[in-house]
Amino acid sequence: MIDVKKTELRKQLAREISELSDDYITASDIGLFMNTISLKEFSAARNIMIYYSVKREPATVEIAKAALQMGKTVAFPICYREGIMQARMIHSLDQLRPAMLGIPAPPETAPVITSDKLDMIIVPALTYDCGGYRIGYGGGYYDRYLSGTQAFTLGLARERLIKAELPSQNHDIAVKCIVTEERVFCPTLLKK
Repeated sequence: MIDVKKTELRKQLAREISELSDDYITASDIGLFMNTISLKEFSAARNIMIYYSVKREPATVEIAKAALQMGKTVAFPICYREGIMQARMIHSLDQLRPAMLGIPAPPETAPVITSDKLDMIIVPALTYDCGGYRIGYGGGYYDRYLSGTQAFTLGLARERLIKAELPSQNHDIAVKCIVTEERVFCPTLLKK
């Protein structure tokens, strides 16, 4: 079933994102990087899955480089048409090649890291709300994947796009922590 509210929100958010200045995007990416690598959860994580950012998404390449330099095991997702996603380990960003929708992903030969072995997952979204819920891209890959993990889930968001509340459904899974260029907040930890 198609969620009309979410479909309209995706269009609205795409417009908002396109209207952000290049200077803001650059400054936001620097702040997001600094706030992410400063997290104690990031420092403690041994195995991290990171999405590869494209277009005007919060940049993740420098985060991945920092994780590799720190000796962490870094994985990127591979998505399959059946709605299945796997985390596959890389040793270098040079291993990534365009895959589904042209998004860089590891080769099929890269080792799989099962979701129960991941300490942190950085989750993509158009934006998040103050409760940790997100508007993703509509494929449902991450909601399915996150339902099977206890990893610390982290959402990267531009401060200007954070919403007070987004529509969510029973199958939607909130991230444990949100990082913007200005702040870090953990809505799921506040609820306990």
